[in-house]
Amino acid sequence: MAVYLVGDIQGCDEALTRLLQAVDFSPSRDHLIGLGDLVNRGPNSLAVLRRFVAWEGSADAVLGNHDLHALAVHAGVRRSSRMDTLGELLEADDALPLMRWLQDRPLAMHTHGMLLVHAGVLPQWTLQQVMTLAQEVQQVLRGPDLTNFLAQMYGNTPDTWDENLQGTQRWRVVVNALTRLRFCTVQGRMEFDSKEGADGAPEGFLPWFEVPGRQTSQVDVAFGHWSTLGEVSTAHVWALDTGCVWGGQLTVLRVSADGRHERIAVDCPQAQKPGR
Repeated sequence: MAVYLVGDIQGCDEALTRLLQAVDFSPSRDHLIGLGDLVNRGPNSLAVLRRFVAWEGSADAVLGNHDLHALAVHAGVRRSSRMDTLGELLEADDALPLMRWLQDRPLAMHTHGMLLVHAGVLPQWTLQQVMTLAQEVQQVLRGPDLTNFLAQMYGNTPDTWDENLQGTQRWRVVVNALTRLRFCTVQGRMEFDSKEGADGAPEGFLPWFEVPGRQTSQVDVAFGHWSTLGEVSTAHVWALDTGCVWGGQLTVLRVSADGRHERIAVDCPQAQKPGR
């Protein structure tokens, strides 16, 4: 069995097909895990989601910000933006079971010796804290207060973790860190406006994985979300969003038990104008 981690697909089903053919992926033998943003901005979110649902047991994913946006639009608490490409998915006859499958995905996974998130983790969080906090939010997403939570999920504050936070404010920090984080301060204050590469950090901020003393620095972490980041030389860090939906590449990481993981990528036709 081979395990493959795939970066942001964002509805690019044709590119995903070519990538899986390139690695000779078989759902009867192998395991595929998406690092969030399975849907939106690309041309065929419906086909991508149907593929993952059909391969239940052989395919899984963590939630990304675009996946949560799709849930919010489906729940009627968020309007589609002009750049969204969710119409076919939300109007499909099987939209409800597809969205329920998406709703059941976790915000973080620890599997095959790796921590998997869509965006990042705050420097003061240990691996156990990441998993515990992700589970807190997952219970809300699977519970009866889903619609109310989605309506209150958006916002950039609080921008710093505090163990004493409760309810929506607590969960918003967790969601923002795990699905939106790029830059933060040494103290863990998050910044959400900058979308440039690591060299474009605002004054006083660092890429989250370069913060000195990060509690997960010895944990292998794979993430997506940051299409402008490029190759990362930081130990134990694997950045897999290579901008497929913007005309870049779609990338998988073949996970090896000995830690010598292999990246494989295919080129993608441009499906969106840059804007992210």
